[in-house]
Amino acid sequence: MNLASLKNHTIILACILILATLLRFTSLSTNPPSLSWDEVAWGYNAYSLGIDGKDEFGRFLPLDFLESYGDFKPPLYAYLDILPVKVLGLTEAAPRIPSALFGVLTVALTYFLTLRIFPKSHKKKEYALVASFLVAISPWHIMLSRGAFEANVALFFITTAGYFFLKGVQEKSWSIVVSAALFAASFYTFNTARIFSPILVGVMAVIFWRDLLKIKMKVVFAGVIGFLILVPILGFLISPQASLRFKEVNIFSDTKIITTSNQEIANDNNALFGKALHNRRLGYAQEYADHYLDHFNFSFLFIKGDENSRFSTMDVGIMYLWQFPILIIGVLVLFRRREGLWWLIPIWILIAIIPAAVARETPHALRIENAIPMYQILSAYGLVSLWEYLKAKTKDKNARIAIKIFLGGMILLSFGYFIWGLSRHYARETSTDWQFGYKEAVGYAKMHENDYDEIRFTNKLGRPYIYYLYFQQILPQDFRENALIRRDNFGFVYVDRIGKYTFGSPTLNEKPDDDSRVLVFEDRKRIPENIKVLKKFYLLNGETTLVGYTF
Repeated sequence: MNLASLKNHTIILACILILATLLRFTSLSTNPPSLSWDEVAWGYNAYSLGIDGKDEFGRFLPLDFLESYGDFKPPLYAYLDILPVKVLGLTEAAPRIPSALFGVLTVALTYFLTLRIFPKSHKKKEYALVASFLVAISPWHIMLSRGAFEANVALFFITTAGYFFLKGVQEKSWSIVVSAALFAASFYTFNTARIFSPILVGVMAVIFWRDLLKIKMKVVFAGVIGFLILVPILGFLISPQASLRFKEVNIFSDTKIITTSNQEIANDNNALFGKALHNRRLGYAQEYADHYLDHFNFSFLFIKGDENSRFSTMDVGIMYLWQFPILIIGVLVLFRRREGLWWLIPIWILIAIIPAAVARETPHALRIENAIPMYQILSAYGLVSLWEYLKAKTKDKNARIAIKIFLGGMILLSFGYFIWGLSRHYARETSTDWQFGYKEAVGYAKMHENDYDEIRFTNKLGRPYIYYLYFQQILPQDFRENALIRRDNFGFVYVDRIGKYTFGSPTLNEKPDDDSRVLVFEDRKRIPENIKVLKKFYLLNGETTLVGYTF
């Protein structure tokens, strides 16, 4: 494995990037099998911004958030998607292009970041090439690069910001300004970046304080640039809307812990020791610790992956099984040698899990995506170290060749198994989780809309209005003028009607009192009796998902 000694290591990196590109762009419009409601929202907001500079609900050049369904998305992904939508139109591929593109760029940045972590190591190019290769073939990163996941863009910004920070303290001091700008920009990508970035910056600032003092004027300038970039979002970050999504998913809004705490205290007759032992704060602390440690679950990491099929094929871990012993070797050797900025790798991983552990659903591959480069760098360190050890202990040339074949075969077989499952089975097995059927139903409705006075869509599979807007290419101005929009007490947004189309109506399955002609699209499990079935829509596994009928 003398990759670093080869004069053409640049060619090797180029080949890795070509592989990464193929793995992220091939069949992008059909695998995943259809657009999720969030992906469609990104695409339509990009379409709207590209037409009149307004989001779907009419806010001009929003920098703080996109209201979308009331989840107040950080807006950068939609801006990045404007050009793909302009070029490709409202297609399945267009919303996914930014994620796939920045996924490839992250593979490249992993290479450069690794060089900065091991600046004086004679093996640094080998570590860097292997690390970038492992990111390129990572099931974790491939899955998150193929869907329109804003977390994947956040990962690129943070990885690049980390690279420029290290470059700033090691070599070119002005790079610290670029780092600050990128860390600040990550706030506009994904919510977990708003927790991860400041913690990582704070930790690195404390560790590198002597180096930063030497370039204090540039650090001050970097701070000013970072602050100016954050100005448009600061008001929103302290608003009730910013905490809406957090309140929906975090463990601290779970009243079961308080109820259990009060019951335990009552069982102890309100004794002082009972109040101390069963304090709800301890309960929440234990809950947080449990959720944090969930992300080191062996099955999650190496066997089954995330239970959410959007983030995993669910028959391969977020990392390959062979990486488990390699990671152990990497940890042991890294802590023994303490080479370069070795401490940054475990610290980065531990920080990456902090925001994810607050959520109720754990482990969660998307929310800890910032850990991907460090896991792969650690694996690369272990793999290169193992090979060097085996090479030193094995004098026979044929034995070395056999070891290479074994290591290469192990990697190739596990990679091949993942790709086989992804390309041959994944779309068919998971189409229901990607709201498959809405596009086809919307197309059918368009063909027959002149035959009906009202067309109703179930919201059982998600938010049907956004599929109507996207696949019928409704102009944003027409949507804003004709839509009946409702916001509930929690801030969530519902589009109940657009022209003759109604969405999620409580009277979905009720026959009209007059002679109105009504076309209904309902979930197959909820269709009423005495209706005339017009069309069934099928998942890729052959099961019925939606049924079109009339009364």
